Amino acid sequence: MRILGISCYFHDASAALLEDGVLVAAAEEERFTRKKHDYEFPRNAINFCLDQGGITGKDLDYVAFFEKPFVKYDRLLKTALQGFPKTYGTFVQSMRTWMFDKLWIKSLIAKSVGIDPNRILFSEHHLSHAASAYFCSPFDEAAVLTFDGVGEWATTTMGFGHGNDLKISQELLFPHSIGLLYSAFTAFLGFEVNEGEYKVMGMAPYGSPRYVDKVWKVVSQNDDGSYWLDPKYFAFHHSTKRSYSSKLIELFGKPRDPDVPFFTLTSGYPSYYGPRPPNFNEKCRYNEHYADIAASIQVVTEELILSLARELHRQTGSKRLCLAGGVALNSVANSRILRETPFEELYIQPSAGDGGGSLGAALVVWHCALGNSKRFVMDHAYWGQAYSTDDIRAALDQAGIKYVYVDDQCKLVDITVDRLMSGAVVGWSQGRFEWGPRALGHRSILADPRRAEMKDVVNTKIKFREPFRPFAPSVLVEASEQYFDLPQPDRDMPARFMLLVVPVHEGKQDKIPAVSHMGTARIQTVCSDTSPLYHQLIERFGEATGVPVILNTSFNVRGEPIVNTPWDALNTFGNSGIDTLVMGNFLVDKR
Repeated sequence: MRILGISCYFHDASAALLEDGVLVAAAEEERFTRKKHDYEFPRNAINFCLDQGGITGKDLDYVAFFEKPFVKYDRLLKTALQGFPKTYGTFVQSMRTWMFDKLWIKSLIAKSVGIDPNRILFSEHHLSHAASAYFCSPFDEAAVLTFDGVGEWATTTMGFGHGNDLKISQELLFPHSIGLLYSAFTAFLGFEVNEGEYKVMGMAPYGSPRYVDKVWKVVSQNDDGSYWLDPKYFAFHHSTKRSYSSKLIELFGKPRDPDVPFFTLTSGYPSYYGPRPPNFNEKCRYNEHYADIAASIQVVTEELILSLARELHRQTGSKRLCLAGGVALNSVANSRILRETPFEELYIQPSAGDGGGSLGAALVVWHCALGNSKRFVMDHAYWGQAYSTDDIRAALDQAGIKYVYVDDQCKLVDITVDRLMSGAVVGWSQGRFEWGPRALGHRSILADPRRAEMKDVVNTKIKFREPFRPFAPSVLVEASEQYFDLPQPDRDMPARFMLLVVPVHEGKQDKIPAVSHMGTARIQTVCSDTSPLYHQLIERFGEATGVPVILNTSFNVRGEPIVNTPWDALNTFGNSGIDTLVMGNFLVDKR
């Protein structure tokens, strides 16, 4: 039984293929088109999944779409009518897309994939989210919580999974949304919505939550965890350009100017910003104000999530929780759930946002519609495309780049460790690329975490990012408790996917300063059974330095998706300050 899942037409379009309930392949469209957050119909991702499965569209039993377009269309129409004439602009823009694309998705799928339209099924947006978490988890029963901007109507759902049965019991409806709340503040703080939310999370530790009381004027919460957004502070329902209203500006002051470089006395002033401005202290105070707002919305968001989690535990009594939806990527809140609620185990699959909807839709069909009980556990994220030695060699030869082929993998690892210890920044491309937004050691840029200057070095050479953006540590799972406050690393699967922020032990912060972010870190634990080569690299680095940790950031430059092909890797290598490129068994040095 082969089921193809598809999600598209909002952001992070993707495809996923199941065979007898087991995942074969999954990928976001952006990796192939090189358009970040590509939302168009995922032709390339679909073709990859079919190729990986060794089949054509005619071999599929079903295709599952991640939501119900006509129900979402109903929301758009009703919202437009209720808010007219303010909603005229958003209505016209959305209708252009819906009338020509989204309403005809069934016929587009049938034609593109080559499948009988009767074999195309539609899930619900938040059911797809819930299924993508629960049915990939190691749990035979669990409470399930989903939250994002908005699906068809729902923005937040509570449910419960047992065996192959999954039920959504409660939901909150648009416009009351944690995702939209956080996104409005993301925009107010000068970042791009659906892209800059993690920047707000990174900025928050440099501020104090002094505006929490003001944020609670924008949103309120009931004893049962449900919440309500005051519509007078928002404009996402009637503006195509701004998601917050003038009332929010009255409450918090002018929005942050995105062209003003961010730095504070705490963050320091990075060298790649150029000479220090004469009004440095004034600029620090300006930025600290917005860091305080970021800290405040982060705290309130965490409290909203914790209250929902506690209520769901009260209703279900379960010790296990599955999370999905874009809000589930808030790794600070995820850690607080484990520390401060009765839930003892947490599972989040690595593509928790809309990209994961394709997988969830396929799982809904397999388990809920067809009643199958066979399940798989997603314990790694390596479901994308891999490239052969011949592929890599052809790309290198075509580019005319001098390279070394190292046929001994142990020797390749030792050479890479030597480069890292010498202060080189290494591009690392191995095996199948990752599913989801995080680079987890198959398409990564690596550096020595012991060198405090590596934050500036990597930013200066490759990322050109704000100084508040943290770099993540990859750590051997068996050594993680030595460096981080992670009590059960073998069971904390979200840590494998960089979905937890945990404290760095005080005695270890000066050992890994490049990946300690105000005493915390968004860690990735690395296991030998799921990523043996990356595990071997970190292990060998640990043997050589005494520190089994490596700085890991995504293999891309700002504004581009993470690399996929050898040609993508070479392009990023050539257009950045990466010193060494390791693709498969090939080594390229600029030095």
